[in-house]
Amino acid sequence: MTTLFHLCAHSVVQLHSLDFSFRLQLSKTYPALIKPSSLCVYRINMQRNKQVAMGRKKFNMDPKKGIQFLIENELLKNTCEDIAQFLYKGEGLNKTAIGDYLGERDEFNIQVLHAFVELHEFTDLNLVQALRQFLWSFRLPGEAQKIDRMMEAFAQRYCQCNPGVFQSTDTCYVLSFAIIMLNTSLHNPNVKDKPSAERFICMNRGINDGGDLPEDLLRNLYESIKNEPFKIPEDDGNDLTHTFFNPDREGWLLKLGGRVKTWKRRWFILTDNCLYYFEYTTDKEPRGIIPLENLSIREVDDSKKPNCFELFIPDNKDQVIKACKTEADGRVVEGNHTFYRISAPTTEEKEEWIKSIKAAISRDPFYEMLAARKKKASSLKRQ
Repeated sequence: MTTLFHLCAHSVVQLHSLDFSFRLQLSKTYPALIKPSSLCVYRINMQRNKQVAMGRKKFNMDPKKGIQFLIENELLKNTCEDIAQFLYKGEGLNKTAIGDYLGERDEFNIQVLHAFVELHEFTDLNLVQALRQFLWSFRLPGEAQKIDRMMEAFAQRYCQCNPGVFQSTDTCYVLSFAIIMLNTSLHNPNVKDKPSAERFICMNRGINDGGDLPEDLLRNLYESIKNEPFKIPEDDGNDLTHTFFNPDREGWLLKLGGRVKTWKRRWFILTDNCLYYFEYTTDKEPRGIIPLENLSIREVDDSKKPNCFELFIPDNKDQVIKACKTEADGRVVEGNHTFYRISAPTTEEKEEWIKSIKAAISRDPFYEMLAARKKKASSLKRQ
């Protein structure tokens, strides 16, 4: 027993890695070996680690609530710099959730976005290399306005790190999008007409404040993407990149059940004339799919929820909408809604969702936004 005591005393520094129950028993047998203060610190550290893990889990399900939890428990400072560091390290965080938080338009979130981008070092990297680094640190959200803010921040940071490469941030912004779309065109198996280097060069003429970028630069960027596609974070093997990479709109909404009239919070994605909804942003597959073909949308009043709108079949109110959902046991079944009633968090978001759904069939706001920026970059005169 004396030998054991001396051996343990000699290795006291290693006791911090022992199981807590064993440490507690050891403290009863050899009270001089482990001080009460050591056990207290151990308990505090264990509790802190549990709270951090809980905060990460909350963040992955709802980024704002996760950040709020970590701040309230003094695990994170309420500063844009500290939150940006937390997201940049990304330990245990879902990259879709990181992108969702960074893309929000609240002033504080925008400050966090800029602090996050400042943590990236792009000096002496070509644009493709910088994009590879940037797009791997989170998953780019699908909503056009979120993409706009994030890519604008990227372009500003790249030009700050590499002065003189482009005449303006607009040039960097437009070329960055051209590269992202080139990546999709070259490596998405659904795209049959693969662009050549010559077409890529031609498409980007006049974007450098009205002038052309060096052909060698564009050709090198093309070859880099052709030889190695972007690695898009897919979070636990979710292979829905091509389906949901660029939706028209996405966000949290409340949905009224079909047979059982209860409200449930769901993550909605609008893309390809369909409305998908998920239980969490991290889910690999949607809980339901609502094809928008032959449907109409209208604002409605509801006694229990504000900011409501409905999807319905015009002139046929009793007909069941053709849709599908996934049951708890994994079975895919037909939906039983004659209408889908949905509640948005605010009046403004309700109006934006209605506008996006109405426009989904006829146009894509992402490409309209990009076309406007390209027109601006091409029309500027070189100083």
